[in-house]
Amino acid sequence: MRRVTSAPNLAVATLWADVLAQAGIAATVQRQWTSSIAGEIPPDQAWPEVWVADDAQLDAARELLRALERAPQRDWVCRQCGERVEGAFEQCWHCGAAMPR
Repeated sequence: MRRVTSAPNLAVATLWADVLAQAGIAATVQRQWTSSIAGEIPPDQAWPEVWVADDAQLDAARELLRALERAPQRDWVCRQCGERVEGAFEQCWHCGAAMPR
């Protein structure tokens, strides 16, 4: 097992581990509950970590997470109400219509 990265919180660590799992890379979240001792130890040492089970997949896992950080944000205009929707939203915040394909 090798550590891929640490995450600022448990939700992000879990999301990253799920993304890796969907790509066929077995990953786990370690140190899930250490945030409760932040202050007793440096806060960045209490962050949860994402680990891969197979050492050979470490580079692929890191590259996948780097690509996730560089994902472009999509802006689009709702066809139903004309509202401009920014960011990664796939549904119009104003009328609820789905983002066009």
